[in-house]
Amino acid sequence: MADNLSNTAENRALDFIMGLAATAPSTPLKVALVTANGSDTTAGTEVTGGSYARKNLTVAAAANGATSNSADLVWTGMPAVTVVGIEVWDNAGTPVRLWYGPLAEPRTVTAGDELRIPAAALTFSLS
Repeated sequence: MADNLSNTAENRALDFIMGLAATAPSTPLKVALVTANGSDTTAGTEVTGGSYARKNLTVAAAANGATSNSADLVWTGMPAVTVVGIEVWDNAGTPVRLWYGPLAEPRTVTAGDELRIPAAALTFSLS
């Protein structure tokens, strides 16, 4: 998901690198599923219904300018929906959207289905 940082995340990364901010996002980071993708400035349309809830994201230390999810992300009891992308949010009292991007292929699930994103399937890079 290169070049899919929200404008807010881009500003926070620059402030951190330039020594203007010493804090990281509130963790754990959360992965949200969306039925319509967002943009740099606008969040996508998040899935609702069923047993859907955002999932905690774990990643390995970055290497060569990239990292990926280090564990499977599994949503059970999904509503009937077509998921077209993901977003990554921090865990602040008022969550901040950091990353967004489309899935390589939309995933259609029926009510009660499971949706799984395997470990290493989400790659995050700064380029």
